[in-house]
This record gives sequence, C-alpha cells and structure tokens, in this order.
Amino acid sequence: MNGKPRSDKRPPRPPARPVTGADRPAGSERIARRIARAGVASRREAERMIVAGRVRVNGRRIDTPALNVTPADRIEIDEQPLPEIAPVRLWRYHKPAGLVTTERDEKGRPTIFERLPGDLPRVLTIGRLDINSEGLLLLTNDGALKRRLELPATGWLRKYRVRVHGKPTDALLTPLREGIEIDGERFQPMEVVLDRQQGSNAWLTVGLREGRKREIRRAFAALGLPVNRLIRVSYGPFQLGDLPKGAVAEIRPRVLRDQLGPLLERDPAPARAARRRARKPGRNGASRKSD
Repeated sequence: MNGKPRSDKRPPRPPARPVTGADRPAGSERIARRIARAGVASRREAERMIVAGRVRVNGRRIDTPALNVTPADRIEIDEQPLPEIAPVRLWRYHKPAGLVTTERDEKGRPTIFERLPGDLPRVLTIGRLDINSEGLLLLTNDGALKRRLELPATGWLRKYRVRVHGKPTDALLTPLREGIEIDGERFQPMEVVLDRQQGSNAWLTVGLREGRKREIRRAFAALGLPVNRLIRVSYGPFQLGDLPKGAVAEIRPRVLRDQLGPLLERDPAPARAARRRARKPGRNGASRKSD
C-alpha cells in the first residue's frame, strides 16, 4: 500500500455553536432564552426540557442549555417546530388583595395566575405586589422586557395610595423623604404627600423608584404608622385608572411603542448596559436595586 498508513482516529467533531467569547455569531442567543421568547416556557423550564432531551437543534438532540442559536437554526421541542417569536405585548392587571404574585405557592394560597382570563397567552409579571397589596400589575409575554422594566436604571416612578393607622405630620414623614435606614438597610428617598386624615386613619400618596421587598410597609411601620391598605396606581407612564378589580386590559401597540421606544428592542445589549449602570453607585453613594 502506497502512502502513509491509514489512521483510525478521526478529528474531533466541532461544537454545534460557539457558546462564549467574542466569536459568537451575530444575532445569537442562548437556546433557553430563545425558547422562552417563543412563549413556550420560562427560561428555567426550557433548561429542564433541554436536560431531559426534549429539544433538538438542526436535527440533533441537545442535553445542555450552554448553547447559542441564531435565527437560522431549526429548533424542535418534542419533535414539534418551535413557534415564531410573538410580538412584544403588555397588559394592565388590577390585582385584588389576597392573591400572591407567583405561578405556584408552596403554602397553597391562591395566585394571580389562577384568576387571569383563560384566553391570555403565557405571561410574566413585571415586579410584584405582596398578598395584601392591590392595584396595578403589569404583565408581558416577553422576558427581556420584564427584566428591563424592573431595572432601577429605568428610573420609573411607581405611585401608591397608602392608608395608615395613625396621625402623620410633615415632621414625622421627613425621614421617608430624606431616605430612612431600617435594620442597617438604607432606603432611597420617597415622594410622600399627606392627602387627608380620616378618623384614626390617614391617606397618603407615595412615590418611589426603587421598590424593595415590602418597602413601604416596613418604612411606615418604623415610624409607628402601620399600613392597612396599599394600592399601586401607576408604574411609570402606565396608570391603573378605572380598571375594575381582577380585570386585564392590553396596552395598544402604538401606545407601547410611544412609551417604551428602545426598551422594545430585542437586542440584549441595552439591557446589559442598563445593568452595568444599575450596579454603579447612585448620587447619594448607595447602590440601586430592583423590585
């Protein structure tokens, strides 16, 4: 036999797609994110589908979510083509008190997802309201938009109607307006307006841009003014208005474009830039946090 002896070793098979680094194909994104944007499942659920071997990319079964795909790739779940990415949509929902803002509750309490209309597509909540709070909750079908609108860097003011037990005065409310510290945790200044005293209770309008867990309730409790009702009336430019309790109303695409503009872009780069800005100290030196 002429020439070099034949080798049984084959060259290693190249990976299906670059996963990290600057050589990612233009327009690529993680496979789980692509599945989530198609409205099939959340990113975590998509990752579980992948590990279970239910996902194929260009005919090849994959078992790890550490894979980037492009619009040219053919994705199948359970041998069915992945749906096209739906346009970004946003809804207003008037959350009643007594519901938790999660898909499932380990304590068996009722959730908002059990009460939403059956004709809604799969939706995500933008921020949360605790079980005893009510009012405006924004819903979206797009995970990237959810994350961008929750970032403190977005700078959206959230307004609440708050009823407290007690008789607040301007002097008593000053710590809230200047930024109060509770158990070593510093809260950003709030906008606080005393609207009226009603017997042993008082109604106030409160605005904040930060939105930590139970922030308003904790802040007023620290002043000896326990909150006995809390209603969110606006989130950025979107208003609760006269939307009935439990009702859902979609925001028109034109209004969505006018109000959100660049936030509707599918490119994740703006979101990454916003996260970098959010990690920088604010004007008073405190780091910002999302809801």
